[in-house]
Amino acid sequence: MRRVFAALLAIALLLAGCGNQKVDPDAKIGSSNEKREKYEYVFYNTFDTVISFVAYMNSQKAFDEQAAFVESEFQRLHKIFDNYQNYDGVSNVKTLNDNAGKDPIVVDKELIDLIQLSRDYTKKYSDKTNIALGAVLGIWHQYREEGLANPQEAKIPTLEELNEAAQHVNLNDVKIDSKKSTVQLVDPLMSLDLGAVAKGYATELVAKALLERGVDSAIVSAGGNVRTIGQPKDGLRNRWGIGIQNPDNAMGKSGEQTIEVLYVKGTSVVTSGDYQRYYTVDGKTYHHLIDPVEKMPMTYFRSVSVVTEDSGLADFLSTAAFLMPFEESKKFIEGLDGVEAIWILNDNTITATENLKKEMRSEGATSKDE
Repeated sequence: MRRVFAALLAIALLLAGCGNQKVDPDAKIGSSNEKREKYEYVFYNTFDTVISFVAYMNSQKAFDEQAAFVESEFQRLHKIFDNYQNYDGVSNVKTLNDNAGKDPIVVDKELIDLIQLSRDYTKKYSDKTNIALGAVLGIWHQYREEGLANPQEAKIPTLEELNEAAQHVNLNDVKIDSKKSTVQLVDPLMSLDLGAVAKGYATELVAKALLERGVDSAIVSAGGNVRTIGQPKDGLRNRWGIGIQNPDNAMGKSGEQTIEVLYVKGTSVVTSGDYQRYYTVDGKTYHHLIDPVEKMPMTYFRSVSVVTEDSGLADFLSTAAFLMPFEESKKFIEGLDGVEAIWILNDNTITATENLKKEMRSEGATSKDE
């Protein structure tokens, strides 16, 4: 319930501030420069989060068709990327994990592509984000769920069991045959966990599909993953206002709901934070972002929000950047072309890459281009 409230709050702030289906030719989206009406649709049945779709169109009918497409696509992708539940007729991440050490499994192209892309990202950018860390993350997930269900008995995993699980996280043990569309986990004790990339990747796939369907003024928001399409067609602004959540407020403490606002268009804003999934043991909170070397949650800062066009890449980078000491994290982001970031430090002060400061409300930015 805590995570649902946080996600709903984020969507409320967003809305305040700022399967292929045939499209009815009479349900026109609108010309590129006319003022349109804003429409909103929110649903909660995929990726363990609240998903919001906001668009400027010239009719409810046009919007409803696009909203139905967004929901159906998120549902489809959720089933493919899910590592906790089986679905009839779907070979997903759980299927792969259940068959670790056995024969290759035929899977959908989207899963092949995401696994390959994640491996490429790990090699190119950082091994802090590793989709093969499932054996370690699964232990933390179990302890967290038990701790949330019974707070008085909450515990953290032992280092012994985490170290044992960490022997089974080698990405080289994930074998992909693109021609046969198969994936095989060679190590019978390994498992995949796409939580650091799947939601952003799905959001990007949906956004690209919307662009192909003619949508040119919209926001797709999936929890801490926000993908903007074009600019608001309300005749008042030409940039979207994306609120950066105050970690203290998200955890039920005092403080403003948003700690900063970024004004952007045609890009993604993806946040990794210590307040998104956590539980408490002996008065100390333990979040879900686990360092692959330490096997523990890192506490270098409260959150990092990465701004770059591709939501899948932003999701990957935000996880990696969160697991680095601040100076290393900042140097990492500044070394990437077309990538910016904003950090909320442990004392709730804010720092950002230089190029992003001109998009921040606290630095004088507004919803209209200068």
